[in-house]
Amino acid sequence: MKSFYHFLMKYRHPEPKDAISVFANEAFLDHSFPKTSEDYHELSSYLEFNGHYLESMTIFDEAWELYVLSES
Repeated sequence: MKSFYHFLMKYRHPEPKDAISVFANEAFLDHSFPKTSEDYHELSSYLEFNGHYLESMTIFDEAWELYVLSES
């Protein structure tokens, strides 16, 4: 299973068209992002304290759902 970060990077875009692309671009610039994690709770906790660039945790939840679906 690839990490959530690795999955998220496929949404990076120079001109983000949606919230997940903005999230991906910002996570790329966040050098402390847990890049190897596959754990929802670890990532969620990290983003609650450090994800100032996320408009809402709902964006993470939506990205997580896509991640889970991509791995099944």
